[in-house]
Amino acid sequence: MTPVYLPSQHASLHDLPDDPDTLRAVLAVAVAKAVAGQQPDGNLEDPAADDDIGDMTLGVVSLLCLAWHRADRRDAELVAAARRGTDFFLAHRVFRTDNPGEMFLRVRDSGLPHIRYLPAAGEHPFGDWPSTVWGLLHAVNVLDIGRGLLTDQQHADLTEVAVGLWRWLTEASLFNPQQTANQAIGAVVAGLTLGRHLRARSGVHEGDRIAAEAMSLYDKEIRSARLLDRGLRLPAEHGAGHDQNYLPISLTFLARAFQVSGEQCFLDDGDEIARYLEGRLSSRGFDFGGPRYSEQHCGCEGMLGLRLFSTRIGADIGRYLGDRRVAYYCAGPSGVPSGHFAFATVWFWLDDRRWHRGPSDAVVHTPFSLRQGRTSVSFTGQLTPYLIDVGDTVAIESVVDHQHGIGPLVRYQDGKRMLLTRALGPMRTREGTGARLGARLVTKAVVTRDQVMLAVQQLFVSDGARLHVVTVLDRTALPADAEVMFLAGLPYATAEGDRQRKIVEVAAPGGGPFDLGRPGKVLATSGTLVAGGLAITAGARLRVINPPAGRAHVNSPHTVGLTQEQVAFELTDDPRGYGNPDAGWQRVAQTNLVLADRIADAPSDLAVFAVRYGPADEVTAAGPIPVSASRTADGVRVLAPDFTALIGHPSGDAHGEPVLRVTAR
Repeated sequence: MTPVYLPSQHASLHDLPDDPDTLRAVLAVAVAKAVAGQQPDGNLEDPAADDDIGDMTLGVVSLLCLAWHRADRRDAELVAAARRGTDFFLAHRVFRTDNPGEMFLRVRDSGLPHIRYLPAAGEHPFGDWPSTVWGLLHAVNVLDIGRGLLTDQQHADLTEVAVGLWRWLTEASLFNPQQTANQAIGAVVAGLTLGRHLRARSGVHEGDRIAAEAMSLYDKEIRSARLLDRGLRLPAEHGAGHDQNYLPISLTFLARAFQVSGEQCFLDDGDEIARYLEGRLSSRGFDFGGPRYSEQHCGCEGMLGLRLFSTRIGADIGRYLGDRRVAYYCAGPSGVPSGHFAFATVWFWLDDRRWHRGPSDAVVHTPFSLRQGRTSVSFTGQLTPYLIDVGDTVAIESVVDHQHGIGPLVRYQDGKRMLLTRALGPMRTREGTGARLGARLVTKAVVTRDQVMLAVQQLFVSDGARLHVVTVLDRTALPADAEVMFLAGLPYATAEGDRQRKIVEVAAPGGGPFDLGRPGKVLATSGTLVAGGLAITAGARLRVINPPAGRAHVNSPHTVGLTQEQVAFELTDDPRGYGNPDAGWQRVAQTNLVLADRIADAPSDLAVFAVRYGPADEVTAAGPIPVSASRTADGVRVLAPDFTALIGHPSGDAHGEPVLRVTAR
């Protein structure tokens, strides 16, 4: 089968060189390609582009201005290209008549300038608002750093257009009609920057008014609409908070808003987003989810924000897996600068901050993750594992009967299954660090199908190279004829150079590959499974069960060649670009299931599971790992090859606090 790669998750953004010599060389290549490809009429658009066209030429002009401002290039050819590009933009990409089909205007026939997403009348007018934001962001950058490159008349004309663009965004149109916070914050940045530019002109007071409008819009339209997720407030993207592509872009806009205005609220709100990202990101920076681009990552758009706020919160969010194809500037497949997101490139080039990097082997606890070295586990708001990253390979949440997660699973006599991960009431955690181990114990009260409450305790132990998951629950709280097992996650993607390849085959040591796309097939192993660079080893038998055929089953023959994002988009309410892939992902009926049996050496009234996630190249035997569990006066004592753990009683100590003691062996 042809390898399937994730669309734009590549490698850590902070690993990209950003020293002056590298940036100078990258900018020189971009400028040379842009100048060489300019059309006789001054058009700097990528001829292969089919969207985001209206702001493109001015964005490329801003890159030419950046080279001029940095004194990297000041020849006559550059001057001519920038001026011809500006003339083309002003003459052919600034519209003052309403776009046919535009439904979100408050004032008709205003005559105010705006930028169209696509130049042809009536084509996708819904994109005109963000294109106008982008055009204004380019315009204020050109005005700020293009002095001496543009003519005085061009500078004056572009200033007049910029003021008109702001008025169209805030007076003629409904504000933020796509309900996409990163675009709205971008508009605020544009207004603040325009206000600053106008204030610098003698006798002009309009800048104060525009800056005040921008701050008011941020407070009333954006800040007040933030959504709470895992205790942190996030800007709302298409009806949800977190978005794998847009949230880092919002972080960049907040960073720039602070740089322009000095307002503390932008730093405070950026800190919350940065802490949220820090809690989600795996050891390698992998993640998925969001209402627009479920597993696509940003490129140059997120660099400034990730770098600035990584230092502010002292966290290594720069390990975010970015889109290396557009990491320095937005470009088409041919490498020609597109101009889209050029404002982010300008800001990053003019900022001299450095990335924050944490110790590679340190144990890092956040409220919703445990990381150490190249190993991590990330949790949902219900403290259910949804992402494990070990051996440069990720296992994401499995889906069984529309239930998502990694944890204990009950199969009743009638064939119906229930994942015991949804908490009833408060959850409690206990962390431990020391002797090269990081550990976290999560205790939940859950309710069975028969309305019986029982405690589920999950212990996560990492040594920086391997992650152990030990689960303990009361077997007597379940029907005697029910089968209880551990759902160990869906091996999903593995690193291949700077790309992420979807896993479509797994193997048991000594056996041939097992195709994850063959419906209904089962692989049983004595205890070890290899998937990409990951080895999953249990304390008992392991099984892999493939889902039946169907587009709602990952990896059925219908979906084995698709990424998680593509499957999710196929199941959304709307076509790609408007649907919510997170909503589609919730409609997945089943994925491949990796199931571990209970360990044999444990009290009969307990169901104890032990699963180790480690690098595949460390596998030396196919059998299960030797793990035992015994009851003590203080709880359950677990003996594993690498550690000994005491998991205290579910009710905790005398104060209700969880008890955990872990020592290395």
